[in-house]
Amino acid sequence: MTDKHQELLARVRLIAAREGLSEKRMFGGNSFYLDGNMVCCVSKTGMMARVGKAQESEALERPGAKPFTRTGHRMGGLVEIDTPYLDGDTILEGWIAIALSNARSLPPKERKGVWV
Repeated sequence: MTDKHQELLARVRLIAAREGLSEKRMFGGNSFYLDGNMVCCVSKTGMMARVGKAQESEALERPGAKPFTRTGHRMGGLVEIDTPYLDGDTILEGWIAIALSNARSLPPKERKGVWV
């Protein structure tokens, strides 16, 4: 892991602790959840935010945002932001706020096993 990755992960963990999010290794990174619903995932290249389909087009207008794709397929409601565009706490907080808004609009998921 690079220093930038570690720094971003530490910053997201601080916000996650304040917001009561759980953390789990997934998608090749560290994912953060609210009541079992994914909020974001920090990877070696930046962060994926689950903004929801209703907010996706607006989120994609923000600097550094691009559609999240896996194996060449676009995944609706998910936005990827490269690390250089997440400098500054206000910017990072803004992205997580959008993703938290989406997660709070979803019903809690039933626990299957232990959430970390």
